[in-house]
Amino acid sequence: FMLLANRLVAEHISSASLNGKPIPFPYRIHDDPDEDRLIPFMEFARKFGHSFDRSSPATIAASFNQLLLDVKGRPEQHVLEQLGIRTMAKARYTAENVGHYGLGFEHYCHFTSPIRRYPDILVHRTIFSLLEGHSTIDKKMEEKCQHSSDRERAAMEAERSAIKYKQVQYMKNFLGEEFEGVISGVAHFGFWVETVEHKCEGLVSVQSLSDFDDFRLIESDYCLVGMRSGRKFRMGDKLWIKVIAANLTKRQLDFEWMIKPAKKN
Repeated sequence: FMLLANRLVAEHISSASLNGKPIPFPYRIHDDPDEDRLIPFMEFARKFGHSFDRSSPATIAASFNQLLLDVKGRPEQHVLEQLGIRTMAKARYTAENVGHYGLGFEHYCHFTSPIRRYPDILVHRTIFSLLEGHSTIDKKMEEKCQHSSDRERAAMEAERSAIKYKQVQYMKNFLGEEFEGVISGVAHFGFWVETVEHKCEGLVSVQSLSDFDDFRLIESDYCLVGMRSGRKFRMGDKLWIKVIAANLTKRQLDFEWMIKPAKKN
């Protein structure tokens, strides 16, 4: 019902006009996936036997939906789901309606929560003025939309920062202990691991791996590869780590890869 309400309100406003001009309105839009991110992801998914139809935004969306069904219960499920999310554009507010790709709606807005979101208040004001017959052209609507999008991103960053702080604070209790984890990201300087038990993420630096091998990033495979051993650390791989540092000031956890974990049966 919430999605339906948001969509119908946006549809109604998009069909209205004032003096022959569209009424400025804070649409919630979601652009098509960025091809610079989409193409590498499609090539990576193809290595697991999954194909994509790029002929149109609709076929890309259908391919994504089919992929999510096909990977259920398979070893590559975690990595493809995480990478798939990262190919998506960020939803935002704007007075220019281009539709919502993720929901598949041509018209969409945020209408249902005016007690906690400023764009919803703008929507209610626009509806009220239209129903009362005294609509005006808000020349600052796009500026207000940009401000709302900026504040949304700031709130999300603050939330992530707070969560990370509490994760580091919690994991300080487990310094020196070993846990099973899943590689959640890779970079030239190391890879991130999320513990299975706590869902807390830390970094295994390539520097900490230097005694084992010299590792290089292979971006197309989302992995680090040892130049001598050929050992790969790829997104989605499971491995064991030891918690070696928890820095609250930096909100940073440092892990060490365990070649022979003590806990592993």
